[in-house]
Amino acid sequence: MTEKTHLGSGLILRPASIRDVNAVAKLTHDVAQIEGDASFVMTAEELTNAWRNEGFLVDRDVFVVETEDGQVVGSEEFYNENDHCKLKADGCVHPEFRGLGIGTALLEKMAERARAEMALADPDTRVVIQSMINTKNEAGDPLLRSAGYSPIRHYWRMEINLREAPEAVTFPSGLELRPFIKDEHAIAVWQADNEAFLDHWGSHEFTYENWSKKFDHPNFDPTLWMVVWDGDQVAGFSQNRFRMGSGWVGTIGVRRSWRKKGLGLALLRHTFGEFYKRGMKTIGLGVDASNPTGATRLYQQAGMVVASEHVTYEKELRPGRNLAD
Repeated sequence: MTEKTHLGSGLILRPASIRDVNAVAKLTHDVAQIEGDASFVMTAEELTNAWRNEGFLVDRDVFVVETEDGQVVGSEEFYNENDHCKLKADGCVHPEFRGLGIGTALLEKMAERARAEMALADPDTRVVIQSMINTKNEAGDPLLRSAGYSPIRHYWRMEINLREAPEAVTFPSGLELRPFIKDEHAIAVWQADNEAFLDHWGSHEFTYENWSKKFDHPNFDPTLWMVVWDGDQVAGFSQNRFRMGSGWVGTIGVRRSWRKKGLGLALLRHTFGEFYKRGMKTIGLGVDASNPTGATRLYQQAGMVVASEHVTYEKELRPGRNLAD
């Protein structure tokens, strides 16, 4: 396929290899840090795991732009998020090298890759590709709009900095916090996780095989998973881990039958207390700013504040039936 764009002099666009993982991780971290929030960025170890996922081919799904002396200054990754219908482009360009055609060239590669993936989707389904940027990335908005993307959703990273140990938490009557035992509890928590997020925008049910990849995460710690039970039923959970030098609430959810009982707030405050006991006073999480269950209000009630904001952009590649219909 003939390239539509011409990169600035001395820049080379090429498919990536697994040997590029450290350079790409460093680039994305450096760019995110310049934009004020590197907490969402995958470490080199996490990125390596993502690149080794079944169905992901680095030399097909990742492109980099480098200088003549081998410095990686732009990268873009392609992910099939759900059944070849919900696709994702995830990348960045170093601020010192913006305006040289790098972002445009990388997005054209993603468009080419998306067309090939779309051919695998059911013929009547709607196909979209999404990309997320920090709102401080002033060059990102016009770049994505020029490529046919439109902003559709805002996300916040929220955090709390604890000055003292939180008070002990009392869970709602009849509910019990028990230690998480992976071999005994994983199936029940997976099912509860799928149910708790059914009404969230863009969500879909995960197979156990995909969901259980959480346990392969290098920072997975079962003692940081808080699961609250009502008899033999999971009522709510907070799946936590350490990340980028802070505590991280990866997923927190309450099943519908147990909402509006104060369980979410109790889980969050108990999580804060557990991190504090381990010497971690800064705790963060990511949340849809338009969360339909009122999560943003809950987090603010717990003392968390918005630390940064990201925007998801979407481009429709083919109209049709939404996958969730």
